[in-house]
Amino acid sequence: MPERPAGTVTPPLASDQRLLRTAFAAFATGVTVVTVGGQQPHGMTANSFTSVSLDPPLVLVCVDRDAVMHERLGQAGGFAVSVLSAHQDGIARHFADRTRRRGLAGFEGVAWSPGPRSGAPLIDGAIVWLECGLWRMYEAGDHSIFIGQVRAVCRHDQEAALLFFDGRFDRLPADRTRSPFWRVL
Repeated sequence: MPERPAGTVTPPLASDQRLLRTAFAAFATGVTVVTVGGQQPHGMTANSFTSVSLDPPLVLVCVDRDAVMHERLGQAGGFAVSVLSAHQDGIARHFADRTRRRGLAGFEGVAWSPGPRSGAPLIDGAIVWLECGLWRMYEAGDHSIFIGQVRAVCRHDQEAALLFFDGRFDRLPADRTRSPFWRVL
């Protein structure tokens, strides 16, 4: 194995969040809006979302412990994930704004419908909807990892995905061979 030149690898310091954010931003992700329903529905933009397991069907989302969503998600017992399409960067910005209004007022100007399984808002125009029951929650530093068991999934046809890379939104061309589907698991 070739030797590395001395001084080229710097271990991250816990206090150097800017360095870590820059490094983490080099990993391209999809963009989602995670929502909970009920009397006071709430949504937040999340790119820390991933699949975990096919059997049982599990996904995870990481939520800052100081975020409003942290408490709401822990109480709700279930949540929905809308994977945003390329033209929905405005929706991503809307739900990333921590100063927006709460409850139903926080969804003004955003087209959505309640999920049939969770009651959580599903964002119109998203390329995928997932409805999940809260399966587990784990603390991880300044965030918590919420794992949801997928109870229903809907894939829409011919939409391009919204991406987030290096602090900017971008798009991925759609795969025009995909067919839409809706399944309750």
